[in-house]
Amino acid sequence: MSDILFQKEGKIAIITLNRPKRMNAFTIDMIDQWADALQEYQRDDSVHAVVLTGAGERAFCSGIDLNDFDSMDSSKSINRKNVLHNHVHRIALALEGLDKPMLCAVNGSAVGAGMDMSLMCDIRFASENARFTEGYVKVGLVPGDGGAYYLPRIVGFAKALELLWTGDFLSAQEAKETGIVSRVYSAEDLMPKTMEFAERLVNSPTIAIRMIKRAVYQSSRMELRSALDLISSHFSIVRDTEDHKEGLTAMMEKRPPRFTGN
Repeated sequence: MSDILFQKEGKIAIITLNRPKRMNAFTIDMIDQWADALQEYQRDDSVHAVVLTGAGERAFCSGIDLNDFDSMDSSKSINRKNVLHNHVHRIALALEGLDKPMLCAVNGSAVGAGMDMSLMCDIRFASENARFTEGYVKVGLVPGDGGAYYLPRIVGFAKALELLWTGDFLSAQEAKETGIVSRVYSAEDLMPKTMEFAERLVNSPTIAIRMIKRAVYQSSRMELRSALDLISSHFSIVRDTEDHKEGLTAMMEKRPPRFTGN
């Protein structure tokens, strides 16, 4: 079977890292397929949300497969940099361009770049088996794919530095307490509950969902005046949607709305 699986269930795309015997460590080929799929999901109007997970219960992702990395021409520092820039970093950049909900179901250990890949998603749900570590420092490395960018924005600078400097493991519950994880489920419930949440989102007003995501991330990089100017434009656009009209009608008629994604 393929090392990375792409499925669709209705309006939800599912990406599964499928190397459980290697703790779902990713190869360069997997990264390229993964990034291409994310770009395609942004263009595909039939996809309203994306879920990322790993195969098995032992690991979500243990990071990059060092055997695969070392098999490339990494004898010079510029070549090592280009492997990250031309391949691994494509995931972060593709996700920056994805304005659809991106959920992560962390089914086991998330180590180093594996943890960072989960941090790139909008919301993380975890099984009770999950553990998280930014373990780079234990092998004398720095987080190579965005951990130093994403982690402080989620847990704050002091906690991020603690986790990056020590490489300590967090349990699923500890990750929830720090804000890394939103909800913790049993291993059996993780994917059903994640898909249930994704279904809730895809049955919501599609344009509003996407514009809310844009506004949250864009506003985090703006001063107040620009953020308010941006949201006034989004607000004006969604007022013209059929879903907005349906929502108002349903509220007046005291019934559940029937959104169509328009």
